[in-house]
Amino acid sequence: MDKDETRAFFAARATTWDDTFPDDGPAFAAAVARLELRPGLVALDAGCGTGRAMPLLRDHTDRVVGVDLTPEMARKASERGPVLIGDAFRLPFADATIGGILAAGLIGHLGDPRGTLLEFARVARAGARLALFHPVGRAVLAARRGRELSPDDIRAEHRITPLLRATGWEPVHFHDEDDHYLAVARRGA
Repeated sequence: MDKDETRAFFAARATTWDDTFPDDGPAFAAAVARLELRPGLVALDAGCGTGRAMPLLRDHTDRVVGVDLTPEMARKASERGPVLIGDAFRLPFADATIGGILAAGLIGHLGDPRGTLLEFARVARAGARLALFHPVGRAVLAARRGRELSPDDIRAEHRITPLLRATGWEPVHFHDEDDHYLAVARRGA
């Protein structure tokens, strides 16, 4: 999907999104815990959607900001904390200022995953963690969309691991089962 298609897709679903997937809170909480946030660090919820992860992030640090491309999603998320309407490919943050990044359901919607991961690395402090997350695994997600699981999927371990390394991230955890998808990486010095 290009950016206009992505905005249109999510704009139409902003008011009902949280009702569509009401039971994935525990999976979100587990992904957030993997960020190893602490008070004083800034957490970024990249592609925050309705902001449902923002309270979970705030449980670990007092400074949380969301960014979403879709104005309707950003408005809904602003009920849960500060949100900027923007593109994860061009973040409005200074270098090395973010202490942890959650990107839930985002990586598969990016036109330029490499460029976005480089941008995440630019804004991340040394030692910051990135969690690429989805509340279901790739096989479940493909089945929901009536597709076959593809080895070309950017989220496949053999694709995402080298891409993370090439963009300044060191992979530390990978999980892709029906219950959730999670690739965690640490920003080097």
